[in-house]
Amino acid sequence: METKKGYCNCLETIKPVRDTLDVINGKWKLPIIISITVGNERFTDIQNSIPGITPKVLAKELKELEEHKLIKRIIIEGYPVKISYQADAYADTLTPIIYALKDWGLNHRKKIMQVDV
Repeated sequence: METKKGYCNCLETIKPVRDTLDVINGKWKLPIIISITVGNERFTDIQNSIPGITPKVLAKELKELEEHKLIKRIIIEGYPVKISYQADAYADTLTPIIYALKDWGLNHRKKIMQVDV
């Protein structure tokens, strides 16, 4: 019976973690969110702030982030039409996760750079 309980507890964690990763997983989604939250609103500004991202990939990722209600695409009428991107208030819920990942990454880098004597 103990095994069954542990199995259930494990799934209670795995399922929501999997759901989270399905939304923010990949090489580009968190960097895009970070770029937008620090003030890059135009497509080219976002692209220029993230080394290595292509326009095609950026467009695809922006669309997916918009579908998940993490960013807003704003169309400014005029000639020419301007498009900007802003983080939705819901994206703020990722802030503690982003900082936790940053801290873990810094600590991990230190750990793997240590030479055991």
